[in-house]
Amino acid sequence: MNYGALPITLRQLQYACAVADELSFRRAAERCFVSQPALSAQLAELERMLGVRLFERHSRRVLITAAGETLVAHARGVLLGTDDLLLAARQLVDPLAGMLRLGVIPTIAPYLLPDLDPALRAAWPKLDLQWTEDKTEVLVEAVKAGRLDGALLALEADIGGLAYEPLARDTFVLAVSPEHPLGDEVGPVGLGVLQSERVFLLEDGHCFRDEALDVCAMAGAEEQAFRATSLGTLTQMAAGAGGVTLLPQLAVEVENRRGSLVIRPFRAPTPGRTLAFAWRPGSPVGEALKRLADTARERCEAIFETVSS
Repeated sequence: MNYGALPITLRQLQYACAVADELSFRRAAERCFVSQPALSAQLAELERMLGVRLFERHSRRVLITAAGETLVAHARGVLLGTDDLLLAARQLVDPLAGMLRLGVIPTIAPYLLPDLDPALRAAWPKLDLQWTEDKTEVLVEAVKAGRLDGALLALEADIGGLAYEPLARDTFVLAVSPEHPLGDEVGPVGLGVLQSERVFLLEDGHCFRDEALDVCAMAGAEEQAFRATSLGTLTQMAAGAGGVTLLPQLAVEVENRRGSLVIRPFRAPTPGRTLAFAWRPGSPVGEALKRLADTARERCEAIFETVSS
């Protein structure tokens, strides 16, 4: 451990990471709320102290050097460690106060957050929850990089070794157009009814697509050529085309509010997914997220009792 004066500053490391992200000194300066000449001067000083060039400067573009790739990766680690230090100090004062940056996947956000978010804020009034909606892969990477403190995900997806606390089981249902033969009846069905059926699914990148594909593989079903960007589009296509799709139970009340689809549950063993809060192992907010998960789990029990009744 070097206890002497350090030749570089955290601010210089922030500038280097911003330029590496933006590949533009102007945009990096705007992102860091500093003038471009000040940012350029600090980066020139950083390069002098390190003894290597981090960036190639051209008239219309900026390129990161091989040395820059290596050293910016180290800089990100230093900045992440600094963030952890500040978070750890905050947690010592009050584990559930201040801002928590949380991600949530699109097949959960519109159906759970309108109920869950107010409940969490009421239980923990000192907490400022900042939600970001995106696909699983993006959220997992953001949590690992420290850009998010945690995320609300489905455990059946690849969550990259994140620590987690389960919240609730969300079962899948068969959603069928009334014009389809499977829509002539109501009541539970086995997966076998999907054999040779062509099922509407979400586009690549959604973990619910992968989970639905697993169900289709077990049932011997095929995929429709059309791929939806959202569960809303998915239900409208199934209804309009006289087809079939799968929905998480959580989304049924919203997406079938007009009653355009016949909803049929599956017989046991029922396919589904497990909702959970996930965070980076060793994160200073891990204990806080565990307590937040306890509150969320209680609220989810009530929510799922309502949507399944």
